[in-house]
Amino acid sequence: DYGSVEHLAKALRQGFTYTGEYSAFRRRRHGNSTAGIPGQRFTVFSQNHDQVGNRCLGERLSTLVPFEALKLAAGIVMLSPYLPLIFMGEEYGETAPFPYFVNHGDPDLVQAVRHGRVAEFAAFHDRRHPPDPQDERTFLCARLDHKMALDGHHQVLRLFYRQLLKLRRKVPALARLDREALHVEISEESGLLLLRRQASHSEVVAVFNCGPATLNADITLGAGRWVSLIDSATAAWLGPGSSIPETLHCNEKPVTLDIPGWTFILFGKEG
Repeated sequence: DYGSVEHLAKALRQGFTYTGEYSAFRRRRHGNSTAGIPGQRFTVFSQNHDQVGNRCLGERLSTLVPFEALKLAAGIVMLSPYLPLIFMGEEYGETAPFPYFVNHGDPDLVQAVRHGRVAEFAAFHDRRHPPDPQDERTFLCARLDHKMALDGHHQVLRLFYRQLLKLRRKVPALARLDREALHVEISEESGLLLLRRQASHSEVVAVFNCGPATLNADITLGAGRWVSLIDSATAAWLGPGSSIPETLHCNEKPVTLDIPGWTFILFGKEG
């Protein structure tokens, strides 16, 4: 039911991707209108305990996508006009799995859970076998390793989250959770997503490349002086490198930007 840039754009605009449309997976209409519900009533995330724990092996996003894509996901969540949820350890790229585990005392219930987990994944194409949910080793392998946050790309990712949280607090256009003061544009073909948010005299534009290839994109920021507030492609964030200047003086015409794959840049308007 999901997977397109348009789905992501609608989630940013309305909080929900399905607001009453037909769901092929559910074989029925799903969701409801979010009209009139303010941004602070929505919690958004790139992963949570259900999505990780209900996978066959409990893999986290950090083991499924490249490092650049982790920063991209963080940017989309943190720069949205909603309340971000960070799944435990996500902020530093924890790699320990979070498999489904239980500690039931009823032997019949334990067996039912075991059989249920195996049956749930029997039709999956990779035919992997889920770990025994009652086995203590399944629980132990889920323990976090907080020392990861002190070194290498894990430390950089944690600092990256801290910077995004700081921007949410300090920049009025990001601090105001108003989804009505939001504009989203996309290019489904290229994977480009542009997010514009405003509050009083504060205005920001975030440009996301949701695909693996570098985009040479014409972006209309608007007349004025625009400053890069965070660029995930820079060497400071262990990115592939950025050719975008820290300051742009724009008129009403588009500016051409080279945006590496799985990266984003946030501009703030000055004056």
